[in-house]
Amino acid sequence: MRSLQFKYLFVYTTPFVILFSLWAGNIWSFFALFFIFGLIPFFELFTKGSTYNLNPLEEEEVKNNFMFDLIIYGLVPLQGVILIYFLFQVSDETLPLYEKIGLTTAYGLACGGIGINGAHELGHRKTWYEQLMSKLLLLSTLYMHFFIEHNRGHHKHVSTDQDPASSRYNEGIYSFFLRSIIGGWVSAYHLEEKKLTLQKKRVWSWHNEMLRFQIIQIALITTIAWFFGIETVFCFIVGAAIGILILETVNYIEHYGLRRAKVGNGFERTKPIHSWNSNHPIGRILLLEVTRHSDHHYIASKKYQTLKHFDNSPQMPTGYPGMMILALFPPLWFRVMNKRIEKYSSMPTESALKQL
Repeated sequence: MRSLQFKYLFVYTTPFVILFSLWAGNIWSFFALFFIFGLIPFFELFTKGSTYNLNPLEEEEVKNNFMFDLIIYGLVPLQGVILIYFLFQVSDETLPLYEKIGLTTAYGLACGGIGINGAHELGHRKTWYEQLMSKLLLLSTLYMHFFIEHNRGHHKHVSTDQDPASSRYNEGIYSFFLRSIIGGWVSAYHLEEKKLTLQKKRVWSWHNEMLRFQIIQIALITTIAWFFGIETVFCFIVGAAIGILILETVNYIEHYGLRRAKVGNGFERTKPIHSWNSNHPIGRILLLEVTRHSDHHYIASKKYQTLKHFDNSPQMPTGYPGMMILALFPPLWFRVMNKRIEKYSSMPTESALKQL
């Protein structure tokens, strides 16, 4: 499985492109944006990707191979380096405004592509140190409550109207941003409140992880402002916001218009038909296989290197980066995706999904 290990090392392409943008400055500060949302979508238009799945023996081998863990662990200190380097670069008072915008955009891409994406994978792990690494990555983008809401809220309510991160049929992305960001924060608070009540602990205490997260994030903002100034902390917050919007755009495209059927007082179990997927190779690697999203929701504890393709899972026409761009233009998005949903809804489930 050495070739598989080598393949996933390409996940470091994104951080090194971002570091180049931060180092080169000037107009090159926008290179990371061009690379991720220009070059990658262009190349993925001409690829279809592989539907190959590991056999049981191969899956067991890679699941227990520590090298795959080291690949994702390495993203944590690298994101810290990017944060510190960004703060020093953007705090230069002689830089023109356009360059500060480019640097801030590059950092935002790091938050979305490295920080939240890596945190998502590590947040599903069971060890304390992996969960700590997940929280540190989320801290870099000021979205620590995602650790609570995603694991205990989104995975329970996915593809239902109870989940703020599951976009609805004909819902535009810009209204979705507002609903998902606010709804996710409120949901995380109530989840933590419910947990502490069951544990018979005071909600307004240090036991409340939501409270701790807010204090830690405010402490980070205050520290940056103290050492680098108000203008730099503003750039940091804008960069973090870009990372958040990248995450929410991914949320939007992952479950758009797909809904679980009601069963009694609840819903049917989450199945491969309840997530949009993509086998396009570049996005798969750079996003740590999150594009094989059906298997992730089917068994949330599976490590990224073992996620499978399902023949009956809805497939996107191109990779995640390209679909994220398409989502920013709602009329075009509806035109492309609504046809696929309507085709799926008008036929028996299994045969419809095979034609998506």
